[in-house]
Amino acid sequence: MGGMTIAEKIIAKHTEKGYVKPGEFVLADVDFAFGEDITFPVAMKVFLDEIKASRVFDPNKVGIVIDHYYPAKDVASALNNKKMREFAEKFGVLLFEGVGIEHVIIPELGLVTPGDLVVGADSHTTTYGALNAFATGIGSTDLAAVMALGKIWLRVPETIKVNLIGKKGKWITGKDVILYIIGQIG
Repeated sequence: MGGMTIAEKIIAKHTEKGYVKPGEFVLADVDFAFGEDITFPVAMKVFLDEIKASRVFDPNKVGIVIDHYYPAKDVASALNNKKMREFAEKFGVLLFEGVGIEHVIIPELGLVTPGDLVVGADSHTTTYGALNAFATGIGSTDLAAVMALGKIWLRVPETIKVNLIGKKGKWITGKDVILYIIGQIG
């Protein structure tokens, strides 16, 4: 058994195995799961109508962020926001309505911390990797299952090592560097 990357260590900590390797499929405990006003309505429907769950695994570990359509842009959005407020009240989950952008408020409120395993029905969920958490975007149906079970089935990702050599130019930012790396490796 070789050493593990930080992503592998975090995932392993959230399984019963203690050791994981790239490509392996595992069932992992989730520290925080969330959706927003575009993705959560689908998760909510699956949770209620298909899974028919009577409770969420832990109300303090499930969040709804209403930020994309706040204030609501039309009647349909207003009705979805109302349904999400009612869901939050019924199941006691965390609700953040009109208080900021999800990927800013979640870390600011301490809902994601180093070593956490976080899933969100939003493609930008991976940004929490900057906080030394393992975070990944999932679909709305997966979010519904996580809300009921508190677990996610996932594939341990491969990791690459990038060595940066040389001196950064005056006007070069971290974003420039990562966009260059992505351009090189795809």
